[in-house]
Amino acid sequence: MGSVFSSRSSNDVFSVRGRDAVEKGAKRVVWDIISDLWHDQLNPSGFVSVGMAENTLLHDELLEYIQANARFSPRHLTYNDGSMGSKELRTAVSHFVNRHFNPFRPVEPQHILMTNGCSSAIEQLSWTFLNPGEAVLLGKPYYSTFIPDISLRPEAIVVPVEFGDLDPLSPKVIDRYDRAAADFEARTGRRVRAVMLCNPHNPLGRCYPRATITGLMKLCQRRQMHLISDEIYALSVWENRVDKNCTFYPFESVLSRDTTGLIEANLVHVLWGMSKDFGANGLRIGAIISQSNPDLHVAQRSLSLYTFVSGFSDQITASILRDDDFTDLYIKTNQKKLSDAHEFFVRMLKQHGIEYATGANAGFFLWINLGKKYMERHAGEEATASDITDIIHQRLLDNRVYLAHGTAYGATQPGWFRVVFSHPSAWLEEAMERIVKAVQ
Repeated sequence: MGSVFSSRSSNDVFSVRGRDAVEKGAKRVVWDIISDLWHDQLNPSGFVSVGMAENTLLHDELLEYIQANARFSPRHLTYNDGSMGSKELRTAVSHFVNRHFNPFRPVEPQHILMTNGCSSAIEQLSWTFLNPGEAVLLGKPYYSTFIPDISLRPEAIVVPVEFGDLDPLSPKVIDRYDRAAADFEARTGRRVRAVMLCNPHNPLGRCYPRATITGLMKLCQRRQMHLISDEIYALSVWENRVDKNCTFYPFESVLSRDTTGLIEANLVHVLWGMSKDFGANGLRIGAIISQSNPDLHVAQRSLSLYTFVSGFSDQITASILRDDDFTDLYIKTNQKKLSDAHEFFVRMLKQHGIEYATGANAGFFLWINLGKKYMERHAGEEATASDITDIIHQRLLDNRVYLAHGTAYGATQPGWFRVVFSHPSAWLEEAMERIVKAVQ
């Protein structure tokens, strides 16, 4: 017997925001992919993901440490010290950051706001600093999830900054940020409130030169914009043993700079978390480090209820970050394994004649040009520049391999994809075999 109630679409029962989320959610296939991952014996037809920014190289070692050192108590089943992170966790994070980020002013526990991942941290900053319709500048190419983090629920606007033929990390791009802000404000009558950086850069896998950060600080000061520096790959900087005649810049945290004469300290905010440098996306641990903006911390007393860190993740992370011997060895080992994995994957790219952007020395990424390879094999095929990335992306999915779609990352040229190489060699070999089949 049929229902007496008529079926209604989301257009009838959802808010405008809800309908927008439905539209975006329908395109979010990545969760289906990672729930059906390849295993050579248990799931040989599953997807090989080299698109998600996960580092699996030291999972066994980290898990062994956690199992040996986690100490839970009834306190971890309560609200603990509140929604901004336990005193124990914030003390451990400040200790760790002071050892590894070389801060000009020591980071204190009260400078830190803990969140359940850095996406939550970015959303909190967007919600706090921007009114709906106001803007954040984001240089191309960019980490694609920055856009929903900044805009989906806070209803802020992301203004992608075009650099043309300029190196996106070069000091020469400062004028492009300035022009993008001026154009947006003239066109809309609304403010640009912030610049969003990822340093080391995702997807380019490089560190910003000091001169570029200096220029951005001065620009933010002049325009009274916040400078938000996502430094989640800060300690995943490694030796590039392959690319020659490249300039490699070391990582330098914004925290390490004396901002006197450059930018008011209350406009500077740094993000870090456990997902990347410790390969622990599943812990859901992020931190906002803001040393000179006490009102931000007051605001988070109400907002942080929605980004509350699990008591178990809180305790696990605190135990890791206060163990100097373990973290020093882990970071050193991770950097070597990333260097090895990069060299291994680049060797395969060269073997198959696939172009990639040289000069990476941080993070887990290579920016590769599958469009060029595809068109070499399909010279007579009618494919416009605008749809070539979509064609290749579908062929990759048909071959059960997932890479990050370059257009979604703000690629300025068609056919580019982000590949994540922080996986064991057998995984990378399987991925490469499927990538080659997709572009043949």
